[in-house]
Amino acid sequence: MTDRVFNFNPGPAALPLPVLEKAQQELLNYKGTGMSIMETSHRSKVFEEVIFEAEDMIKDLLGLDDQYQVLFMQGGASMQFGMVPLNFLPKDGVADYILTGSFAEKAHKEAMIVGKTHVAASSKDTNYDRVVAENEIQLSDSPAYVHITSNNTIYGTQWKTFPDFGEIPLVADMSSDILSYPFDAGKFALIYTGAQKNMGPAGVTIVIIRKDILERVPSHLPSLLRYDVIAEKRSLYNTPPCFNIYIVNLVLHWIKENGGLEGMRRHNEEKAALIYKVLDRHEGFYKGHAQKDSRSLMNITFKLPDEELDKKFVEEAAKKGLVGLKGHRSVGGMRASIYNSMSKEGCEALAEFMEEFAKKQG
Repeated sequence: MTDRVFNFNPGPAALPLPVLEKAQQELLNYKGTGMSIMETSHRSKVFEEVIFEAEDMIKDLLGLDDQYQVLFMQGGASMQFGMVPLNFLPKDGVADYILTGSFAEKAHKEAMIVGKTHVAASSKDTNYDRVVAENEIQLSDSPAYVHITSNNTIYGTQWKTFPDFGEIPLVADMSSDILSYPFDAGKFALIYTGAQKNMGPAGVTIVIIRKDILERVPSHLPSLLRYDVIAEKRSLYNTPPCFNIYIVNLVLHWIKENGGLEGMRRHNEEKAALIYKVLDRHEGFYKGHAQKDSRSLMNITFKLPDEELDKKFVEEAAKKGLVGLKGHRSVGGMRASIYNSMSKEGCEALAEFMEEFAKKQG
């Protein structure tokens, strides 16, 4: 499909072309039902097969057993910012937050509305150009949980190894790097992620929760804000975003067919290396925001010498079919989001353009 561009948007982001083609083929008549999956009852066996298969595939890809349950919810990761403390921060408790970017700040801000919090570490003093070192983390005396954000889309930083706090529940917002590499998911009591970067379209949020902590959920919350209610009904308490979950299931199959999380890791490391190599070769022209030991494989952030060149870079890149590269206002400059679905060819095209642009303008 020669009219498609290389989409570097941070989210909603690119989806795998085979997934889009499969959805197109099945759009009007899903598996001989005579209906689109969008028209199929969420109470039907047809849809139950889709959602339950997606549950199992997520656990399988992450190497999780039946101690965990996968929930499909709505409201984005932003809803989870409030739901986590509503469910797990008791009135007499403290929740610890490690701040490494804007979304970590937002999660902390919502928790502060619910109860008492403690900032266990932060890299704000250097404009979030790194994740914190483990020896910087100072927990409160007995935190109800510790919250981290695994990848920081705006600043282009990513945790390389995760801290371990023993019996203290570890909660992570993994919206922008879930399923992009293998990691020990069993370290976490709860992982949440908006689907629209690595797992599917906007409109569905995936929560992976360890079942034992469901016992801590207070009974006074409204039903749709209670993880235990959603878990008991296997995400079918109310009508879920059916089409979005169907696309997530197709993406999961695509990941598995392409080597699983180890395959994604190799794919993502190769892609990121192409672009970081150009940044390092032209350090006087391109200035990366993230410190090198915190560089993200998902979001590559950098500035050019001045705003006029920033503008020119975006315009000329778009003419070559490289779109979505403008950086967030918090950092400025450029941001290349290269989630699982971004092809190596797209990153090669961007690296080649960056090389030419630096030689011509530098």
